[in-house]
Amino acid sequence: MCGIVGYVGNRDACPILLKGLHRLEYRGYDSAGVAMVNGDGALNVYKCKGKVDDLEHFLDGKDLCGSIGIAHTRWATHGVPNDANAHPHYSESENIALIHNGIIENFRVLKDALIENGYTFRSSTDSEVLVNLIEYIRTTENCTLLEAVQQALKQVVGAYAIAVIEKGNHDEIIAARQSSPMVVGIGKGEYFLSSDATSIIEYTENFVYVNDGEVAVINRNAPLKVFTLDNEEERIHIQKLKLSISQLEKGGFPHFMLKEIYEQPHTLVDCIRGRINPETGEVKLSGVIDNREKFVNAKRIIFVACGTSWHASLIGEHLIENICRIPVEVEYASEFRYRNPIIRPDDIVIAVSQSGETADTLAAVELARKAGAFVYGICNVVGSSIARATDSGSYIHVGPEIGVASTKAFTGQVTVMAMLALAIGHEKGTVNKEYYQEISQALLKLPETLEDVLKIDAQVEDLAKIFTYAHNFIYLGRGYNYPTALEGALKLKEISYIHAEGYPAAEMKHGPIALIDAEMPVVSIATPDHTYEKSASNIEEVKSRGGKIIAVVAREDEQVRKRADYVIEVPVITDCLMPIVVSIPLQLLAYYIAVNKGRNVDQPRNLAKSVTVE
Repeated sequence: MCGIVGYVGNRDACPILLKGLHRLEYRGYDSAGVAMVNGDGALNVYKCKGKVDDLEHFLDGKDLCGSIGIAHTRWATHGVPNDANAHPHYSESENIALIHNGIIENFRVLKDALIENGYTFRSSTDSEVLVNLIEYIRTTENCTLLEAVQQALKQVVGAYAIAVIEKGNHDEIIAARQSSPMVVGIGKGEYFLSSDATSIIEYTENFVYVNDGEVAVINRNAPLKVFTLDNEEERIHIQKLKLSISQLEKGGFPHFMLKEIYEQPHTLVDCIRGRINPETGEVKLSGVIDNREKFVNAKRIIFVACGTSWHASLIGEHLIENICRIPVEVEYASEFRYRNPIIRPDDIVIAVSQSGETADTLAAVELARKAGAFVYGICNVVGSSIARATDSGSYIHVGPEIGVASTKAFTGQVTVMAMLALAIGHEKGTVNKEYYQEISQALLKLPETLEDVLKIDAQVEDLAKIFTYAHNFIYLGRGYNYPTALEGALKLKEISYIHAEGYPAAEMKHGPIALIDAEMPVVSIATPDHTYEKSASNIEEVKSRGGKIIAVVAREDEQVRKRADYVIEVPVITDCLMPIVVSIPLQLLAYYIAVNKGRNVDQPRNLAKSVTVE
């Protein structure tokens, strides 16, 4: 959620820090700030409520000298968004500055102890407590900054990614993490620090991912060193990350969200590449091949996820139960971790997260591992915490997703789940050859199919004008497309702030039908499958009560279009992949309604791209 950037080297730090903050704006935030040590050794902190642009205006005329610094975008947890609560935070003496992502759960106890020792506080944050604790230990124990950070963090309960610099020290940043992402970029005679490698990828392709309970000593005059809180030195594993800067730019589109909707034909090529043999249709996932016995003998599969990833997992449930004949449960990760779930060693837990850093999902992974289950990850970000914490997994390979409302990650996740189901089903012998080939060939043609779907863009844009000022929406779907209805409703509420709900179409008469009137638009997904006739009947129920129907139907559909007020036509592929096809017009509808309402499409209020705190 919050963003961290740091730099130490021979260049001016401020431009690098500010560019990094701009790269992290997609994560969601309400204030921003920088701290630098100038040539005279002075430690300067500048911060303000608002956007990074506001910070840049605030910096006009300030002392921005220095080749070492840290910077932060904050999303409020403790204390309202204001200048005082923004990061970085000075220690009381102003000799130390700190930035912090996460939540210090025992901050009140620590704060009371510090107050008893004469400390006062300028903010309402838990983070200021931590920087004062570090200073207290540094002063009373007469120890190094590294030792003070290590001792302070031993007293902390909660999640954190921190970076600390000190007055008079031009050379060194101390950084540490626990349940919040952190990566160090290694350049030539310089180092970069961030909560997301994409913010510093233009400077280096060599990265070290800091693990939980580790402290990094980042000194311009020495090789990177990583220690435990008990001061045991850890081995460093440098990873190369290849990423084009063009992937982080809008590329001529007005918003990242629209760019990412249009990228989906290409991103699914990357998602499928090397996993399906185009000549034979055979699906091979290394995670399944390497762990064949685990999958073949699994008694149950449990998906744990949040938000859009949870919707994708509901589709995964249908796919795996249908193709593999293994019982599947789909759990909200945030609930799973707290309800004492029954997890057995012959269970497989599949953790799904776009960022690979979702705090609740990471906690569910840890719970599953302690229970002895095999844990499989599905995520997008290479080297992310979930990718490193799971036993095996599959990347979706859809490239950086900057827009807060997930689009290409959703279709990538469902695509990987379809391939996973085929791979497991083949190993178990639960899928016949004809159906296996039908799905694998449809997957190979999926990028071409999505190119075809995107031709309806102008039609959806016109349709959005009609419903821009609606106050409520209902989305209906059945079977594989019930989760698609949930996802369509989520997209609309996320970026337009219109109240929208997704329902299984058959549940309409069990309550929601009371809401139907001429002012209630109803998006009904009625593509061909074994529930088509039932979906048509549900549309009749809505029409008889004066509801306005926007129907998503197959091209050349005759039955539903006669009763619908508005029709969106899509090409038809095998029914288990229709959620991917149908999601495109629902993404476009939400996008254009939000644009018409003047919303900040890429950074909707109160939301963050990567939810790294509870």
